[in-house]
Amino acid sequence: MLRITLQPRWQISQDGGPALDANTLLQLLAAVQASGSISQAGRELDLSYRHAWGLLQQAEALFGQALLVRGRGRGSALTELGDKLIWADARIGARLQPLLESLASEFEGELGRVQRKQRAVPRLHASHGFAVAALREQLAARQVPVELRYRNSLEAVAALAQGDCELAGFHVPLGEFQAAAVQRYLPWLKRDQHRLVHLAVRTQGLFCAPGNPKGIQGLGDLSRRDLRFVNRPEGSGTRVLTDLLLQRHGIDAHAVTGFENTELTHAAVAAYVASGMADVGIGVQTAAHRFGLHFIPLLKERYFFALPSDAMDRAELRPVLGVLRSPAFRSRVAALQGYEAASTGQVLALSEAFAD
Repeated sequence: MLRITLQPRWQISQDGGPALDANTLLQLLAAVQASGSISQAGRELDLSYRHAWGLLQQAEALFGQALLVRGRGRGSALTELGDKLIWADARIGARLQPLLESLASEFEGELGRVQRKQRAVPRLHASHGFAVAALREQLAARQVPVELRYRNSLEAVAALAQGDCELAGFHVPLGEFQAAAVQRYLPWLKRDQHRLVHLAVRTQGLFCAPGNPKGIQGLGDLSRRDLRFVNRPEGSGTRVLTDLLLQRHGIDAHAVTGFENTELTHAAVAAYVASGMADVGIGVQTAAHRFGLHFIPLLKERYFFALPSDAMDRAELRPVLGVLRSPAFRSRVAALQGYEAASTGQVLALSEAFAD
């Protein structure tokens, strides 16, 4: 089974001059940030001390200012510019990762079809999430091919209804907002045509800067003029949830500063807040944890894969369902911060999942 990995690559130059090895520089800066030592960072990256120093000096000459503050006996720390480069790289990765993973999966499928001379492998369309990424890793480890395309929840279930995929990922809040959220998906999900596989329960909440310097208490604070918000795009499950939460609190979306600023994924929202470009966003706890943000829980939601009702009888889908229902995958999901896996792999009828 072929595996393709696509990664963004930085190139920085000035006036057509030689390009800087920016990817290695960013890895070096991140390692210095973590260890406080240039020599230690070089060892971790298998770079000689001379090479590491030379790369830093080349970058500082290019930018015209220092990237590190060096002190005798106190190690090295990043300057404001060094920090900005690290956060810019984190934002680029968070924003591009879903697109690159989708493209890599498409290329794997195209090459696999040429090799096998047979129909495409199962197609999975889903909103980007940490449990979905974990599933892709588990499938690859077991040599189970699948074409993964990251799309928002509404696009995914529409693709399933139109025959463009075999599994569609979407999420629905637990509690008072469930009925309203489910109504958004019912035009495409049919009780006699589809079933659901439970992926996980996860916690959604507010992302704030470390230490919560703005003193944010809850969603009602989004109406404050001193807070900059970063949103999710129309059609995403989290955007649906945000709209419902604002309605409950009687907050006009136009009163939320930055409401029209959007990022495609939970990780991208977290990176946006962590870089200081916004004060608050909404997303899953895992993203807040990975970017070192303060997290204020709001509610829990269930993430499902919708699939054809005869999926258990389809030879091409049985290996995927086998991984989804395996103890190993359940353990992997349970290890994610803010995720619960007690029902992971459970197959349900729509009427069972969303009781009338």
